[in-house]
Amino acid sequence: MLIRLTASLTLVAALATAAFAQATPREALLILSKHDHTLTIVDPATLRPLARIPIGDDPHEVIASADGRTAYVSNYGGNGAGALHTLAVVDLVAQKALPSIELGALRGPHGLDFAGGRVWFTAEAAKALGSYDPASGKIDLILGTGQNRTHMILVTPDVSRIYTTNVSSGNVSIFEKVAPRAPSGPPPGAPPAAAGAPAGPPPGPPAPEWNQSLVSVGPGDEGFDITPDGRELWTANAQDGTISVVNIAEKKVTQTLAANVRGANRLKFTPDGKLAFVSMLGGSDAVVFDVASRQEVKRIAVGHGAAGILMQPDGSRVFVACTPDNYVAVIDLKAMQVVGHIDAGGNPDGLAWASRR
Repeated sequence: MLIRLTASLTLVAALATAAFAQATPREALLILSKHDHTLTIVDPATLRPLARIPIGDDPHEVIASADGRTAYVSNYGGNGAGALHTLAVVDLVAQKALPSIELGALRGPHGLDFAGGRVWFTAEAAKALGSYDPASGKIDLILGTGQNRTHMILVTPDVSRIYTTNVSSGNVSIFEKVAPRAPSGPPPGAPPAAAGAPAGPPPGPPAPEWNQSLVSVGPGDEGFDITPDGRELWTANAQDGTISVVNIAEKKVTQTLAANVRGANRLKFTPDGKLAFVSMLGGSDAVVFDVASRQEVKRIAVGHGAAGILMQPDGSRVFVACTPDNYVAVIDLKAMQVVGHIDAGGNPDGLAWASRR
């Protein structure tokens, strides 16, 4: 009787899982649950969860590959001072977890981006950032910031610039790619190389070099974004509730807005660059600013605290992860109000959009 009952329960569970999982649409919303350690694939047309995939401990941020077929998740380990050192990988089409990426000494991965065919990530405990090449299966670049809590990252599509916020240092890193220096030959009058000695630099073009500039912003800077025209960087400073506006060409703060966003977690521009949304972990509202006038437009009640923000690429909706409330709020950009909620597991945080090619 016990064996038969166990088999029946197993069958019921399998049927329930099969009924829940549906094919991933070409456009998909991805939501992390920090409590459940899962990635939920959501149909943005219906706002219905289609599948949930396990992704390991302490997931914080998620990004999709350019072809929309793979998702990468940072296993952060913030409570252990960056104790974790892996990126989880999910096949979005097959809806299954793939082998994780081992980062070794690059502990505390958090912020993610995908550019130039590579996964870019920050490593807080290592005070660094890196890139992983899925084609070779290797980490092909590591850049040290030397700053405390290098947290979020954005990379330009042409991979000519990299931006990070360094939370505990209160500044922003701007890395710019520069032409490599020409290899130097032996000094004049030097004796010829001995037989069998390496003859000059290795074959192939020299690797590019990177210059870092640091821009002091406000205390606790974390969430940030680049305006669509690439001219300004806005970062929300959690400790004093301000927003720093950085002129990227000049690499300096040109304005500090008394934004009243203490506890700010994320800042994102709408696709047209006209509005900026800020979430606050300790606040009940998503705060909206007019970019041109630098003035607050509206405060939209979303719950008891908010983290991740994602703009729908067509500019119709904004998704806000309300971590304490265990749902993702859906904001209609035209009506500027909450029009729905998505249940994607406990303590939702990181959000991403996958467009399959």
